[in-house]
Amino acid sequence: MLLLLRAFHTVGSDDSTTWASATADEFAPVPRVCCLILAVYADDLRNRQFPPAHGGYRLNPDWVVKRVTYEQASGHAPPYLIDVDHEHREIVLAIRGLNLVKESDYKLIIDNALGMQMFDGGYVHHELLKSAIWLLNQESDTLNRLWVENGSDYKMVFAGHSLGSGVAALLTVIMVNHQSPRCGRP
Repeated sequence: MLLLLRAFHTVGSDDSTTWASATADEFAPVPRVCCLILAVYADDLRNRQFPPAHGGYRLNPDWVVKRVTYEQASGHAPPYLIDVDHEHREIVLAIRGLNLVKESDYKLIIDNALGMQMFDGGYVHHELLKSAIWLLNQESDTLNRLWVENGSDYKMVFAGHSLGSGVAALLTVIMVNHQSPRCGRP
C-alpha cells in the first residue's frame, strides 16, 4: 500500500520542477486561447450571455470558420470550433470539456481498453485517441485549406478543456510526430 501511495504522490507531480518559468511573452497566448475554449460552450458568439470578464471571448465571430455541436459530432468527439485569428496569425481548433449530462462524453472516458492502446512507444486512452483521429479525419481538409489560404507562417493551435484537452494533446502528437500529410506540417 505504501508503494502504491508513493506512486500516486510522485508520478507526474514533479514533471515541471526543472522547467524554467515562462516569460510574459511566452505566457501571453494562454489566457486568449482559454477564452477561445470557453467560446465553444457559448450558444451564440454574437449575443453572449455569460462572456468571460476582461475582454470576453477575445475572438472575432466573423473569423470562426466552423462550429461543431454534440449532434454534429455524433459522439465521436466533444463540440469544437475552428477559428482563424488573423491578429495573432493562428489557426485554432478549440475543444470543449466534459459535459456531465451528455452520455457521449462518459462513453469517451469509460471505454479505455485499459493498458491495451499502444501509441508512440507508450499507452494512451483508447477512446481519446479514437476521438483525436476522428477529429483529424473530419477537419484535416479544412485545416489544410486554412493553412494554405492564410500562409504557412500561421501557427496551428490545438487546445481543449478537461476532456477536450486530452483530445487536443493526442491530436497534437499525431500532427507533430506523424507529420500528417493531410494537413501539412504545422
